[in-house]
Amino acid sequence: MKLKIIGAGSIGNHLAHAACSLNWEVTVCDVDPEALRRMREEIYPARYGNWDESIGLHLANDEPKGGFDLIAIGTPPDTHLPLAMAAISEMPRAVLVEKPLCQPGLEGAQDIADLALEKNVMVFTGYDHAVGEAAGAIEKVIRSSQLGIIQTLDVEFREHWGGIFAAHPWLEGPQDSYLGYWKRGGGASGEHSHAIHLWQFFAHAAGAGRVVEVQATLDYVNDGTVDYDQLCLLQLRTENGLTGRVVQDVVTHPPRKWARVQGDLGFAEWYSGKSAGTDSVRLGTGDQTSEQVIEKIRPDDFIQELRHLEMMMKGDKFAESPLALERGLETMMVVAAAHRSQQQHRTILIDYTVGWSPTALKEK
Repeated sequence: MKLKIIGAGSIGNHLAHAACSLNWEVTVCDVDPEALRRMREEIYPARYGNWDESIGLHLANDEPKGGFDLIAIGTPPDTHLPLAMAAISEMPRAVLVEKPLCQPGLEGAQDIADLALEKNVMVFTGYDHAVGEAAGAIEKVIRSSQLGIIQTLDVEFREHWGGIFAAHPWLEGPQDSYLGYWKRGGGASGEHSHAIHLWQFFAHAAGAGRVVEVQATLDYVNDGTVDYDQLCLLQLRTENGLTGRVVQDVVTHPPRKWARVQGDLGFAEWYSGKSAGTDSVRLGTGDQTSEQVIEKIRPDDFIQELRHLEMMMKGDKFAESPLALERGLETMMVVAAAHRSQQQHRTILIDYTVGWSPTALKEK
């Protein structure tokens, strides 16, 4: 497998290491020579012990094009879609776009859907938690009907973003990147949109359909420099009537990444990092409760993600992947609806028949 990564930041390092662990051929490109230097001399050796000389580094104006199996876009969200469109035009087998897929204004969302279909290139979005072992175990339990009729669903990604800045020491705070600007894809609604995506993943497993109603409360921080939501509270309803909630924030410490699926016969809970180096699944039916603990570290998430993409590229079940482009677009529709709901103080309906654009959002 030949992988090209656009962006030498934190995600670029994670993906490069994961690909090298799978013996893939890796090329990394960036517009900034300092970013390439920092990757080679600081980030990668600090995280993984030593630099891997097999990784090719290129400035954007010297970027190799064509012949790649997978091209990954690991840049800020407001640059994702133009770069992804260019990547699709190189005709790789697949393109991976880091989350969130785009800005909440949905600029270019329909364009990438159209181009991917025209060129017959698979496009994925980097919501890696959905292809982890713990989420897969929850999906199987839901589909088995062991929990009975699913009555409600809750997902929380509550995590102070100090950990993000610790992993990006060249950033002093949210003002130094897209993170401090919700319109660029930052804030709690964008950065922690793993929670929205995971909610949708479990809802699809339950046969509940897509989210069609969003009622949101967002707490914005705007001090004249930054403009982001530090708290994003969502109440959601799907096409088939499943209701539940999502909570995302950038203030909670210690973090809580948790989901609960409640059925009329039992429940299932998902935890990420409940204890150091683990994910876990807790099941309860009748008077019986059990817990499965899955040992893993952060690099394992990206290795599992690339294994999943390789399997999708070699098979014919792309549409079934929780990382498929359509699932990423559905997540962005909810993010866009959340901001509209807060601005209008109304429930927002999503009409998927008009495409991936703001015109799909209507007040109830």
